[in-house]
Amino acid sequence: MKKIVMNVEEIERSLTRIAYEILEKNRGAESLILIGIRTGGVFLASRLRDRISAIEKREIPFGILDVTFYRDDVATLHKKPKPGRTDIPFSIDQKKVVLVDDVLFTGRTIRAAMDALIDFGRPKMIQLAVLVDRGHRELPICPDYVGLNLPSSLWEKVNVHLSEHIGKDEVVIEEEG
Repeated sequence: MKKIVMNVEEIERSLTRIAYEILEKNRGAESLILIGIRTGGVFLASRLRDRISAIEKREIPFGILDVTFYRDDVATLHKKPKPGRTDIPFSIDQKKVVLVDDVLFTGRTIRAAMDALIDFGRPKMIQLAVLVDRGHRELPICPDYVGLNLPSSLWEKVNVHLSEHIGKDEVVIEEEG
């Protein structure tokens, strides 16, 4: 059973709202960097960068972060994870870094992302933007910017489909099994 909880228009509207919230909270784009967590977060961070750059009429630095080897479950996985590419071609020292991901669930991916990010330098601050917050945190992680709060059951799966990867934009919730 599958239910669409966000369509293309709702995703676009949420990203536009998040872009303005980021600018408002940071009083503009000075020292602002967007870093997308591989995979879905990369596409969302790119879209946010485009929106913020258009609003501010300046280029916003954008990076890609792979957290594969920072995960706390990598040793317990049955399949060896395939690491992706991390690309942060600029200094993050004393910058306002906005980490971007598609779904926030337990908080473990974000913890891994913060650990990975610190290996690149010492940001002034780290903020978190997610398209969907589904709850069920196992770590004390709280997003600064949220597109949709989606209370869900543990046996449900929340999938973000993006046109850059799947060919269409939608957020669906489905029962596992």
